[in-house]
Amino acid sequence: MLTVLTFGGEGQLGRELSERADRHGIVLRATRRSEVDIADMNAVTRAIDDASPMIVVNAAAYTKVDRAEAEPEAAFRANATGPGVVARACAAAMIPLVHVSTDYVFDGTKSTRYVEDDPITPLGVYGRSKAEGEAAVRRALEHHVIMRTSWMYGIYGSNFLKKILRLTREREELPVVADQRGCPTGSADVAEAILSILPRLTQRAPVWGTYHFAGQGATTWYGLAREIIDVQAQFTNKRARVIPITTAEYPTPAQRPVNSELDCSRFAAKFGFKAADWRERTQKVISALLTEPARERA
Repeated sequence: MLTVLTFGGEGQLGRELSERADRHGIVLRATRRSEVDIADMNAVTRAIDDASPMIVVNAAAYTKVDRAEAEPEAAFRANATGPGVVARACAAAMIPLVHVSTDYVFDGTKSTRYVEDDPITPLGVYGRSKAEGEAAVRRALEHHVIMRTSWMYGIYGSNFLKKILRLTREREELPVVADQRGCPTGSADVAEAILSILPRLTQRAPVWGTYHFAGQGATTWYGLAREIIDVQAQFTNKRARVIPITTAEYPTPAQRPVNSELDCSRFAAKFGFKAADWRERTQKVISALLTEPARERA
């Protein structure tokens, strides 16, 4: 059995990893933020010593994009310092690391999909902290895989899909930004991708580096919201009206990339795995949230 240690076990991706690990024959030991501060080398080293993993997955992150503008120290501690600490601890233990990153390392000005080697020019604190985290991993550990994903959502945690479901119950009209494009990605797909590549990484296959992994297809926040409302209406018979607005009409503390589309062909070619189409994954997530027996998904 392959033993894996995950940091960030309480997050939406961490919980998906824990739920799916058994199906891949993986023993997954997950830690929570309250248990291990990934910016604390002693705590990280103890966690690795206790779990004796063959590989580590870092799914821990500060993800509050707007709040990061007012809390840069917290964002950089979790997203930059922490990954560097985890990578150094993995180097000392001689085990590989999978680190999850974001499309927000790009500024969104490119007219086509971003590839892994495009220049990194983040717009805000969150993006800069994630970019520094990537750099820290690369400096500390040769045997790493950095997976950039975008617009992640699923049955666990807080995310855009669940917010739209809640607002549909509360309002008749929803203004949603229609001039930012991206690739909505199911957290279930990211978890499956990570779990599927772990055996190759533990065999030290020559696959190290940075990859993009996101849902197939692309849309705007407005397009995603409309799809969410259309699908949930099949279960609730309630349909809020979605109103397209511009980024300028919905100012936020953090500036978002206009284009967050990721080219994922490198990951598919190297590992033979693709995410589901974003519409397909949206339907499955909504169906699970609205029809399956209730369980803790906050």
